[in-house]
Amino acid sequence: MGMRSGLADIRVVPAEDRNKRQILIQPIAWALMLLLLMVLSDARPRRAEAELRHALKAFHDGEFEKSQREAEQGARRWSDGNPAISSEFQLLEAKSMVFRGMSEDALRLLSSYRSAPDNPDGAIQRLALEAIVLAHQQKFSLALQALSSTRQLCRGSVLEACGEVLRARGILAGMQGEPEAARQYYIETLAFTRAHHDKWSEAGTLINLGFAAMQLEHYDEALDWLRSAQQAAVEIGDKNTGQKAAGNLGWAYSQLGDYERALDQFWQAENIARSIGNVSSQLGWMNAAGYVYQLTGDLSRAIESYRRALELANSIENREDIEQALEELAQVSVDARDLKEATIYLDRVTPMELADTNRLSANVILTEGMLAAARQQDQLAEPLFRRVQLDPKNPTTVRLAAGEQLAHLFESQGKTQLAEQMYKATLTDFESARAQLKSEETKLPFVANAERIYDGYIALLVKHGRSDEALAIADQSRARTLTQFLGGAKGKAVARPTTPDPRWIARKVNATLLFYWLGLRQSYLWAITPEKIVCLLLPPQEEIDSRIERYIKTMPNLPDPLEADNRDGQTLYKLLVAPASNLIRPKLPVMILADGTLSKLNFETLLVPGPGKDDREISHQTRNMHYWIDDATLLSAPSLSMLAESRPVRNADPSLLLLGNPVSRSEDFPTLPLFGFEMKKVQDHFDPQRVTVFSGSQATPEAYLSSNPKKYSYVHFVSHAVASRTDPLDSAIILSSPKDGDDSFKLYARDIMQHPIDARLVTISACYGSGTRSYAGEGLVGLSWAFLRAGAHSVIGALWEVSDDSTPRLMDALYQGLADGKQPATALRKAKLTLLHSNSKFESPFYWAPFQIYTR
Repeated sequence: MGMRSGLADIRVVPAEDRNKRQILIQPIAWALMLLLLMVLSDARPRRAEAELRHALKAFHDGEFEKSQREAEQGARRWSDGNPAISSEFQLLEAKSMVFRGMSEDALRLLSSYRSAPDNPDGAIQRLALEAIVLAHQQKFSLALQALSSTRQLCRGSVLEACGEVLRARGILAGMQGEPEAARQYYIETLAFTRAHHDKWSEAGTLINLGFAAMQLEHYDEALDWLRSAQQAAVEIGDKNTGQKAAGNLGWAYSQLGDYERALDQFWQAENIARSIGNVSSQLGWMNAAGYVYQLTGDLSRAIESYRRALELANSIENREDIEQALEELAQVSVDARDLKEATIYLDRVTPMELADTNRLSANVILTEGMLAAARQQDQLAEPLFRRVQLDPKNPTTVRLAAGEQLAHLFESQGKTQLAEQMYKATLTDFESARAQLKSEETKLPFVANAERIYDGYIALLVKHGRSDEALAIADQSRARTLTQFLGGAKGKAVARPTTPDPRWIARKVNATLLFYWLGLRQSYLWAITPEKIVCLLLPPQEEIDSRIERYIKTMPNLPDPLEADNRDGQTLYKLLVAPASNLIRPKLPVMILADGTLSKLNFETLLVPGPGKDDREISHQTRNMHYWIDDATLLSAPSLSMLAESRPVRNADPSLLLLGNPVSRSEDFPTLPLFGFEMKKVQDHFDPQRVTVFSGSQATPEAYLSSNPKKYSYVHFVSHAVASRTDPLDSAIILSSPKDGDDSFKLYARDIMQHPIDARLVTISACYGSGTRSYAGEGLVGLSWAFLRAGAHSVIGALWEVSDDSTPRLMDALYQGLADGKQPATALRKAKLTLLHSNSKFESPFYWAPFQIYTR
């Protein structure tokens, strides 16, 4: 027996964009813009040149303490014998100080800097560096004065240092709330650096462009710039630029709601920053990670990260970083209901911000409002929230947070109508921001930014006896990305229809619908039949999540949960299904519209009290429980609106596109003996004239993409697969490739969804075909999702590893059922039951339960 490989890219990492956070990113990004290669004069002694090159290498490698020390020594050593090179050492020392977060020390050094009369380049560098330091101290007028002094020096000049002036102007514009002007300066800087073949400055400018795009909330563009910066940093071996690109990618992902990838990038950046001694960046990424922990409810880790960042900020006496950490600690303390601590932190940071800018950041204002609301000082809280929410200069996520807080405030006051209006207005703002995103990669995680808003709105409606309206609102959040461009209509977003009466939908699909919503304080189940809609209360999300995570971890490893009396399997049935059992109609399918971690659960494996309803072996009848699959045919569906819009399956003669048994290109994906056997079994159920087979070396991604897959009613893959958790659209089916040493053997989810299909059924006979990453409103995103997105009516994919021993048997029985005229879900259930009741090792869910059917 072999095992079909499934490499799930699951990275275990430690568990609203606010105005101040933009300032956080900037000190992390701006210093990169100061990298430049110093031109060495032939007149310099060789020893001096060698020493300068050595110090520059340490600087470019991110070893700032070392470069500072060597620059200081060089400046002293050559101050008399070679003043020109001594001044360059001095500039490098100042730059190293800036990178280490020693801004005041850098300014003192720059005040004593004197460039040679014949070296305007040095004078320009000093003024540009000084302007940037002053800007980050909020001394904008002094920064502008410094930059004004460079105008005459750079007029008509092609000196490399003039590129630093452009960059400094961009940084200053961004910090003054003019991101579009900053972006234009950075574009000019990029052209300048490329003309001068300055790779270090080019990489830094790409980071600045990414940051400006984030300020403008153009997240697709930000990702492109920052990935280019990361690649450029790798090419030149610049660790410091690399860590800053990684960290800023983390910020982009966090604003999109992709918190797992954000944390991965933040800790990657923090590790590099620590290794090169860049304390300022290190504490910045700790702050950033704390922010994500706070958003995801992991308050203990958030507090730990913020406190560590504050310690580092104090160690280098960086006022800006101290303010940032205090802000974060104040807000997380409110979230943790530690109002005394929150007050202490606010009392420290408020005078610091007022002294610097004579105004408070949106983050501090929001926190003051939250603190006032927690103290029931509603008259103070409301204007603070409105001040943040109504300022268009504030980032979308901070305005969304303020809108959510206002809705909660009105609800606590019993002002239901005002609360509902605020929920609607806030969701409208969210939809407006989401509409600006262009790619699936950015749209998929962005819904997480509205999850708490939806949750609060739904809870409000249910509380006031409007559960049917709450169901409609919950469905509005579902399958937003899946609905758009369905069937490959590129560039034309599909307008989201108003969801018809759910009872009509249940009648249309001839099934009982179980629609779930997992909420922070209360979860809900709507059981929908053609006659009625019943809203049932469930436990909070945390309780359900913990049981599901335990159950899905043990499920593949238990030889027989029935024998083991698995407690989680029993409890999950009691929590999730039993309350609606009297509404489930016999002999009709049950459609699960899951939410969150429920999308990872195969409901068929839940343990039901008593003997099953199907004919069973006597040994099973004696047991006091059975699997739910014995009672019902189960399907998974994305949303009510998609079921309402689903079109009939075409009635053409069955045709099959069959790909598999590829030539192995890696030890991770070996060719298994029963691949070919399964393909033969599947093929035998079709008219040979209506079958197209790509096997062995012919089974390539290009073969699928160029085969016009839209003309086939069935598509079947027999191979390995990989599911990427951090980037689900990089999930792939492993096929053959004519080339060695590249990834051309992978049929990626992102490519699948760009090629329209109209298949009645797509079957991915491989591990992890369903994916491993669940997105708010979208469920599991991976290969199955991609085929639905391309237009498939139903898709069969696996939730975990599949056995090469049992899978051919299962697939043979599946296609026999289809040939006998059964619906895909009915045929799949019948095939599973043949294994479950085989009186063999195949009774274990490990063999029959991985495969799940998704429909729309």
